[in-house]
This record gives sequence, C-alpha cells and structure tokens, in this order.
Amino acid sequence: MAGARRLLAADFAISLTWVFSNELIKIFVQSVMGNAASQLEGDIARCALAVVNMFAFAYMSKATDGGAYNPLSVLAPAISGDFSNFIFTVGARIPAQVVGSVYGVRLILWTFPGIGHAPHLKVDIATGALTEGLLAFAIVTITLGLATQDFLTKTWISSLAKLTLHILAADLTGGCMNPAPVSISFLLRLISPPLKSLSSSQVMGWAFANRQHITKEHLIVYCLAPVEATLLAVWLSGILFRMKKDERSAVKKATSPQQKLEKSD
Repeated sequence: MAGARRLLAADFAISLTWVFSNELIKIFVQSVMGNAASQLEGDIARCALAVVNMFAFAYMSKATDGGAYNPLSVLAPAISGDFSNFIFTVGARIPAQVVGSVYGVRLILWTFPGIGHAPHLKVDIATGALTEGLLAFAIVTITLGLATQDFLTKTWISSLAKLTLHILAADLTGGCMNPAPVSISFLLRLISPPLKSLSSSQVMGWAFANRQHITKEHLIVYCLAPVEATLLAVWLSGILFRMKKDERSAVKKATSPQQKLEKSD
C-alpha cells in the first residue's frame, strides 16, 4: 500500500513538472535567443533541450520505480498484466497523472499569465484521429520493443522517436501523444472554480483557456484514438513476441543434444 501511494505521488509530481517544463523550454529559448535568431536555430535549440528534458524525466521515472507523465506509457503494460494492476492503473494512476497535469497548467498560468496553449487540431476530425492514433501506435510499439534494452539505449531511441513524431504531426494535430493535458478542461470544471485572477478570460484548463469547453473532436482525436491505438499496439506486439518466443523455443529444441541423438538414430 505504501508503495502504491508513493507511485501515485510520483505520477502526480512528474506530470505536473512535465507540463511546466515544456513551457519553460519555450520561454528559455525565446528569452535567450530572442527574435534575432533564425527559425532553424530556434528549432535546433528547442529540439536539443527537449531531448535533454526527456532524458531527465526518464531518469526520474527510473528513480521513482515507474513514475510517469503519460497515461499511454502506463496503460500499455497494464493491459498485458494482471487485472488488479489494470484496475489500479486506470482507476488511480491515470487520474493522478491528469490531476498533476491540471496543477501544472495552473502553475504555468499563475507564473506566466497569458501564455501556454493546448495542441490545436488543424485538420478534420477523421484525419486528426488517424494521425494521433498512428503516433500513439508507433510510440507504444517502439517502447514495447525497447523493453529489454539498457536505460541509455532505450531512452535515447525513444526520445528521438517521440521528437520526430511530434515534429511530423505538429502541423496537423500538434503531435500530442498524451491524453492527460486534453482532459484538464473537464477536470477543472469538476474540481475547481474559474481562475478569474489569472487572465481576463475564464481559464478552464490547458487546452481551452478562453471560454472554450471540451469538444467531441478533442475527445476523439486526443483521447479515444490514442487509447485505441495503444490497445492495438499491445495486442499486435503480444502476437509478434509470442511468435518469436515460439521460434526460439523450436530452434533450441531442435539443437538440443537429445534431439540430435534421436535424429542420428
């Protein structure tokens, strides 16, 4: 029980810090490089800091024995695990991550009023859902495939993969790959009053700050599509891993001394 509480606290803290750190990177690049820097220089600086940031959070996850900021990263192993772990993940860990993201947004808006925005859907709902679904499928598949690698290799490959996928989808859906921040608006409406002191608009959450409430488009594109893609990725990965395991078992059996003796007879 104590371990579960520590894991929930880690999920909350890491989710809060993740949301806040992403905005700090944008502010840092803008303040240091300013408007004099070219678009390419600014993009290179942001990408480099993003990779360093992902390494830092990967180390935090390792130090906390599995704390995470993205519901997809904890949902994938929970689906293939036992039922009690699945219930704990869906009923406690993912809500802790979402609430952590809520307070991360509130901290941003309190510290830097008027900045911060959620991913913007720039295409139709079907294209957006397909895009976010493919992104989630790719990153979950890569993460599952790297499960047996060492920390440095796994973190380096997954960080570059996430960054690449984010850049590819930035002009379509924003390349979110994380349902937690998109759920903030709904949760803020349930657990807190409007934050009128933060801006002239009624701040309801990260994604919908200016009197915009959560919509079915955002639910489908940023929540439902990634979750369904995660389920598909876990299912297909399980099939592929079982096939490889069966092949290795067959090869091992065929090359065993007893099998060779039977063939010689």
